[in-house]
Amino acid sequence: MEVLWLKSQGLAHQEICRLAQVSSNTLREYLRMFQSGGVRKLLELNFYAPKSELEQYRYELESYFLKHPPATISEASAKIQELTGIKRSPSAVGRFLNSLGMAPRKVGNIPSKGDPDEQERFRINELEPRLEETRQGKRAFFVDAAHFVLGAFLGTLWSFSRLFVKASAGRKRFNVLGALNAITHELVMVANDSYITADSVCKWLRKIAKLNLDVPITLVMDNARYQKCKMVVALADQLDIDLLFLPAYSPNLNLIERLWKFVKKKVLYSKYYPTFGEFRNAIIDCLNQTHTAYKTELDSLLALRFQVFKKCEVVPI
Repeated sequence: MEVLWLKSQGLAHQEICRLAQVSSNTLREYLRMFQSGGVRKLLELNFYAPKSELEQYRYELESYFLKHPPATISEASAKIQELTGIKRSPSAVGRFLNSLGMAPRKVGNIPSKGDPDEQERFRINELEPRLEETRQGKRAFFVDAAHFVLGAFLGTLWSFSRLFVKASAGRKRFNVLGALNAITHELVMVANDSYITADSVCKWLRKIAKLNLDVPITLVMDNARYQKCKMVVALADQLDIDLLFLPAYSPNLNLIERLWKFVKKKVLYSKYYPTFGEFRNAIIDCLNQTHTAYKTELDSLLALRFQVFKKCEVVPI
């Protein structure tokens, strides 16, 4: 378009080439194209773009890899050669997989016995109404117990060579029974280094009752025996605390599960604690700051949005 405009101003071809920074052959080609088809002709893109031989097998390969995702480029290359008879370099195969919309993604895990339909019914009919009440001033807490075993929690680090973290001997563990406020992210907890029992849960219920919140309280929890036993249910009823039990195998609907992962990432992964006391104190310090130092990070992580399994791609056997 610049060449055409300069031509319309009556400039010599040599001057147009200098100003538009094109060769004389290119200038003449532009003018011939304009004369033969106008501006529409100039808008056509006729660059040579060779197509891969694999393009003719795109649908077949996409359908296969959708059902059988490869673990490595080498595996994908071998399968492509088997299905099409075409051998390509790893880099070429990688580009082709990218063109299909594929990329290396970490595989997640889901409980094999979880019922997606039951989870969805629970989320819509039981959980969401209580969360809406919580937004209006009532209190909903997500409850779970975490068992942190003193040992090596291996993570990922940017480093110049592979690093090693010391692993403590033994199986000593630090148990935390926590109730996470769905809105403020404050944590009410009891902890020990032995076992979580029904007595532990009762002690913890009384601790929640002593907060004197003066609003209805709902505790969303799983079906652990020490939480669903008659003693705990009776005490909760006595303290006027509503217990809402999740469907079986539904950690994805329990907000506090994300907090446990956060703690491991923040103070346990790739770290060594020489003594159990240091290990325990690091966890407690982190949990005590859920609504202060870590509030900004947790506000995003603990958003009241829940994944349902039926939206997940499951790797077949």
